[in-house]
Amino acid sequence: MGSSTINLGWGLGAALVVLVAVAVGAATAGRLGVARQVVTAAVRACLQLAAVSAVIVAVVGSLWLTAAFVVLMFGAALWTSARRMSPDRSALLSAIPIAAGTLPVLTVALGSAAVPMTGIAIVPVAGIIIGGTMTATSQAGRRALDEIHTRHGEYEAGLSIGLRERDAALHVCRAAATQALIPPMDQTRTVGLVTLPGAFVGVLLGSGDPVQAGAAQLLVLIGLLAAEVIAVLITLELVARGLITRPTDR
Repeated sequence: MGSSTINLGWGLGAALVVLVAVAVGAATAGRLGVARQVVTAAVRACLQLAAVSAVIVAVVGSLWLTAAFVVLMFGAALWTSARRMSPDRSALLSAIPIAAGTLPVLTVALGSAAVPMTGIAIVPVAGIIIGGTMTATSQAGRRALDEIHTRHGEYEAGLSIGLRERDAALHVCRAAATQALIPPMDQTRTVGLVTLPGAFVGVLLGSGDPVQAGAAQLLVLIGLLAAEVIAVLITLELVARGLITRPTDR
């Protein structure tokens, strides 16, 4: 197989075009209303990965540039999560759960020397953790806000029997928001049985042995789980306390 699982060339380009066409065709046939978004997402992914690949080559040699790139990733995650959660400016508070989930994990990973203090190691690990907390924050926030809106009568009933606003909101939305943790828990439970995730494969392709690959993937999975649990917990609190809202819920 050589040193790569992907052969660069016309075949790759053809495969990407066909796969996008399949996704668009399925979305169109099912009247899902996302065909244009699928094309846009695919084009953006191609352009962004090309640009990021060039940038990473330049930044990984410097810890200062690496730190700046991680901050840039955090900013993009914040903007994406806020837009997904609510059109209200209060959604920018999603910075809190994303940071609260990411910083402890990176601190432990780097402080223990499990992840070397080098750009080539920090960038991918930070990107995975930030991406995971972004997704968990978005899903938990959206589900919590949806539940409070659709089950507002139950929320009002909780207030009528003497519950505080925070407690009434948590009673309504906690279970739904916690479902954001199902994907990372399933991924952790089934690793090695259903999939061989990116960190594992990446270490193997980088000439590491299977033990190193397994250790790297274990660190990433457990780190992701910890980061996402923290992110969901804080997102729930922000929504329950009325700090993240939607205009229609006011």
